[in-house]
Amino acid sequence: MNRAEQLAQMTAKHRERIFETADYIWKHPETGYREWKTSAYMEKQFRELGYEPVLAGNIPGFYADLDTGRPGPKLAILGELDSLIVRNHPDADPETAAVHACGHNAQCATLVGVAAAMKEPGALDGMCGSIRFIAVPAEELIELGYREELRKKGVIRYYGGKVEFIYRGYLDGVDMAMMIHSGSLPEGRALNINAGCNGCVTKNILFKGVSAHAGGAPERGVNALYAATCGLNAVNAIRETFVDDEHIRFHPIITEAGLAVNAIPEAAKVESYVRGASYESIYKYNRKVNLALAGAAASIGCRLELEDRPGYFPLNNDANMADVAAEAMEAVAGPGTVERTDSWGTGCTDMGDVSAIMPAVHPHASGAVGTGHGCDYYIQDKELACLRPAQCLAVAADLLLSHDGERAKKVIAEAKPRFQSKEEYLAAIDRLEMSKEAVAYNEDGTVTLDFCR
Repeated sequence: MNRAEQLAQMTAKHRERIFETADYIWKHPETGYREWKTSAYMEKQFRELGYEPVLAGNIPGFYADLDTGRPGPKLAILGELDSLIVRNHPDADPETAAVHACGHNAQCATLVGVAAAMKEPGALDGMCGSIRFIAVPAEELIELGYREELRKKGVIRYYGGKVEFIYRGYLDGVDMAMMIHSGSLPEGRALNINAGCNGCVTKNILFKGVSAHAGGAPERGVNALYAATCGLNAVNAIRETFVDDEHIRFHPIITEAGLAVNAIPEAAKVESYVRGASYESIYKYNRKVNLALAGAAASIGCRLELEDRPGYFPLNNDANMADVAAEAMEAVAGPGTVERTDSWGTGCTDMGDVSAIMPAVHPHASGAVGTGHGCDYYIQDKELACLRPAQCLAVAADLLLSHDGERAKKVIAEAKPRFQSKEEYLAAIDRLEMSKEAVAYNEDGTVTLDFCR
């Protein structure tokens, strides 16, 4: 029996624990920065396995280190705690509408599986360095208003969990990172690795009008809902200027637009992102979007408050890390089970922020069915979505950290992350942050638009 087979068997010994974790977390979904039950459950699993989790404290999540006893690189393996909100999903929480319609319950199960395997006798034989297991909150970039409240209270600095963990220093000293997301792949495929995916800036947009009787005196009001719809239409009117290969996306939702049908809405709240394939494109097109919104608000005498916050950095999968992941999965699932493409995803993940400062890879496994973020998504096959990814990550850790960390050292030496330090990265994303009263009405009758830093 070779080394990969041994580690796969060590992981499979914990099949019951892995599947129970996936089922429990599926049944107890919680959205970002609210995952207290999920985090406590995961903490309990790690403590039972002999780990000493370091808790984030005022937010959910933790990390736990495993040292081989021999000097060498530090590898991070991550799993995400949070759920989505999909109100019409049959398994959605009846009160919160939360549901794991993107498979993060499988990620948690995978994380527990790798952590369990690495505690088996002989699992660390021949390995050097250390592994940091990270249970991270708030990957789904939703409930932006709630996250801004946490930010203003000083609970968090950033909306995304991995971004917040980077800021707090929980990835300090880590040399490389990996995780696997469940998905739906063609039959016979166990893993898909692409080039990467978009990043984004998040937007809380407030159109501020004047309330008045909607029937008796609408001329005394300024309709914030109309301003919002004009603003969204203005952005739609410039979509043809979005260059195709920059993969720009703008997809707003109106979360508040009046409280009574017989009153002119005095406030309309909109949440959205501007997504793009590069930091530069996100910055450029966000300015264009802000101009369209401000111009539309000014056209009907409305005021506009813009709150732009760093979202996620574009993900760039490291080629050497991808090689390791592919080799590990083929050792587990057999030759020809890994699909490698140069395709680019237009969604976002805060694993992109990790990839901005270190070599990282974020592939997708099989085992899920339905449409991601949709009402028909669920994990159909936990062997494929939970156990096999855990086996893959265990084997990948061994490939990286065995033989005096030769593969890991090659990854580190050849990596080309966008930033050379956490501080440089944080300074860059902070340049996306902005709070502006974007429309000012001057005493001389002119209007001033102020929509960018």
